[in-house]
Amino acid sequence: MTARIGVVTFPGSLDDRDTQRAIRLAGAEPVALWHKDKDLKQVDAVVLPGGFSYGDYLRAGAISRFSPVMETLIDQAKAGLPVLGICNGFQVLTEAHLLPGGMLGNDHLHFICRDQKLRVESADTAWTADYEAGQEIHIPLKNMDGRYVADERTLDMLEAEGRVVFRYLDVNPNGSLRDIAGITNEAGNVVGLMPHPEHAVEPLVGSGRTDGLPFFTSILKKLVAAS
Repeated sequence: MTARIGVVTFPGSLDDRDTQRAIRLAGAEPVALWHKDKDLKQVDAVVLPGGFSYGDYLRAGAISRFSPVMETLIDQAKAGLPVLGICNGFQVLTEAHLLPGGMLGNDHLHFICRDQKLRVESADTAWTADYEAGQEIHIPLKNMDGRYVADERTLDMLEAEGRVVFRYLDVNPNGSLRDIAGITNEAGNVVGLMPHPEHAVEPLVGSGRTDGLPFFTSILKKLVAAS
């Protein structure tokens, strides 16, 4: 049985097709999900892709959080459904309170697009098992509102519980506190990160690297093992 991974499209999503391709390259079946449809079509996992949903009005991800699909997704994520939020998807996950903290505009007030060096801090999530803790990877980064913030108590909790999944190396591109590039929830099934692994899955396009492919092979192996 082929694992089915849903990809939600919001108005303004840009990277939904790229994410579907990454899922297909990993060996799973991508399933298109529309933001107005509460039905998740019995998928085994869900990705919220990058883009500028609803034009990033109010705050990035603030309107998408109230899309009908999120009502179902929030309940199922709390019940254990694996969910990955990439860039705008990460913003939506914080707005939906599936992940703590929030995202603000880059500290330099400019859109940034670069190949970003990261350190994998945790390989214990549903989406990072094919990495090794301490591994250094390069993943494309493109955002305007990528500065991760949280109060000191929340930051200390994330550090103490091993829930910082990725950290920026060499340069902090947006002013994220403690160089945080990605985090997970307590159960490890929900992960959000600002860089775009779907743009680093094959050598001939995107960054020319395949450092992002393990996101999608990780979840595939987890789903196959659980079936």
